[in-house]
Amino acid sequence: MKYRYFLLLILIALLPFGAKAITEAEQEAIWRAELAQTEADIAKWQSILSSTKANTTSLQQEAAVLNAKIKQAQALIKKKNIAIEQLGKDISNRVTKIEQLEDRIEKGHESLAQLIRKTNEIDEFSLPEIMLGNKDISDFFSDVDSFQTIKKSLQELFVEIRETKNLTEKEKAALDEKKSTEMDTRASVEAQKREVEKNEKEKQYLIQVNKTQEKTYEQVLAERQAKAAEIKSKLFKLAGGSVAIPFGTALTYAQGASAKTGVSPALVLAILTQESSLGANVGKCYLTDATTGAGVNVSTGKVWPNLMKATRDVTPFLEITNKLGYNAYKTVVSCPIASAGGYGGAMGPAQFIASTWKIFEERLKDTLGHDANPWTAEDAFMASAMYLSDLGAGTGTYSGEIKAACKYYGSGGTTCSYGRSVMSLKAKIQEDIDYLVQYGVSRR
Repeated sequence: MKYRYFLLLILIALLPFGAKAITEAEQEAIWRAELAQTEADIAKWQSILSSTKANTTSLQQEAAVLNAKIKQAQALIKKKNIAIEQLGKDISNRVTKIEQLEDRIEKGHESLAQLIRKTNEIDEFSLPEIMLGNKDISDFFSDVDSFQTIKKSLQELFVEIRETKNLTEKEKAALDEKKSTEMDTRASVEAQKREVEKNEKEKQYLIQVNKTQEKTYEQVLAERQAKAAEIKSKLFKLAGGSVAIPFGTALTYAQGASAKTGVSPALVLAILTQESSLGANVGKCYLTDATTGAGVNVSTGKVWPNLMKATRDVTPFLEITNKLGYNAYKTVVSCPIASAGGYGGAMGPAQFIASTWKIFEERLKDTLGHDANPWTAEDAFMASAMYLSDLGAGTGTYSGEIKAACKYYGSGGTTCSYGRSVMSLKAKIQEDIDYLVQYGVSRR
C-alpha cells in the first residue's frame, strides 16, 4: 500500500513536466469556442431580460429581471476576460517583436560603425598611393572593388536601419493601443462586477420582502423614488468660492455640456468634485499686486508672492474680471499649493487659470450664446467638458478619460493619482445617475 502511494506521488509530481504544451492555434480554437458559447449565453439572457422587463408588476417579477441582468453581466464578464487573455498574448508577442527589432537596430549600428571605420581607412589613401601600393593592376582593381562593395553595404545598411526604426515605431504605437484596450476591458469588467454585486443584493432584498410580505410592490417603488429625490437634492460642492448647488441641477448642467462635447456627465461631475476637494485644501486668495502677481489668503492673511504668474495670467485675469464687471482685487481665486510650489490663481468651479480660460473664451461664447463666466456653475461645467474633450475624454473609454484627467491636472501620462481618484469618483457618481434614470420621479 505504501509503495502504491509513493508511486502515485511520483506520477503526480512528474505530470506537469510530461504534459504537452498547448499551441497558439489550439489556444485560439479554445478561445473561439468559449466566445461562441458566451455570445449564445448573452443573447439568451438578453431575450429573457427583454420579455421579463415588459411585464414587471410585482416583487417576484422584478427579482427575475435582476436575475437575468446578473446572468447576462456574468456572461459579458466571461467574454471580456477571454478578450483580456487574448490581448495579454498579443501584448507579449509585440513586446518580444519590439525587443528583436531593437536588437537588430543595435547590431545594425555596430555593423555601421565597422563599415564607416573601413571607409575612413580607405579614404585616408589617395588614388596614386593605392596604385603604387599594389604590385600589379589586378590588385589595384581588387581594392577598388572592395571599396565600392563597402560603400554599397553602407548605403544598404542605412536603409535597413531606417526601415527597422520605422517598423519599431509602428509596433510601439500598436502596443500602446493594445495596452489601452486591455486597460479599458479590465475597467469594464470591474464595473460589471460592481453591477452584479449591486443587483444581487437588490435581488436578495426583493426575494426576502416578497417572502415575508412586509412591504408591497408599491411601497418598494415609493422607497426608490424617495431615495432618487434625496440624491437629486443633496448638495454638490463647487470650488472657487462658488455656492453649492443641488446634485440634480449639477447633473442637468453636466448633461447639457455632454450633449455639446461628448464627454460623460459623470466624468465632468467627477472632475469638478475633485477640484472642489483640492480647492478646499489650498484656500481662497485675492490678487493684491498686478505687477508681481502677489496675493493674500482671504481667511488667514498669509501673503503669497507667487499667487499668479505675472507674465502669463495677470493680464488675462484683469481682462476677464473687467469684462464681467468684477473688482479684480476682490475676486476669489485659488491659493498656490504650498507643497507643490508653482502658482495659484485658478478660477471658479472648473479651476481654470486665466490664460487657459482665454483659450476657450470665444468657443464658450459661441456655444453658450453669452460671455462665459468662470465663477458661474453652468458656464464652468461647459468649459470643463470642452477642455476634457480636447484632451481626449470624448472617446468615453477608461484609458481616454484617465489620460484626459491627468492632463487636466497638468501631470500628463497614461495614469496618475489625480486621474485614478477622478475615475473612482466617476464610478460612484455614475451609480447615482443610473439610479435616477431607473427610479427617479422625473426621468430625462
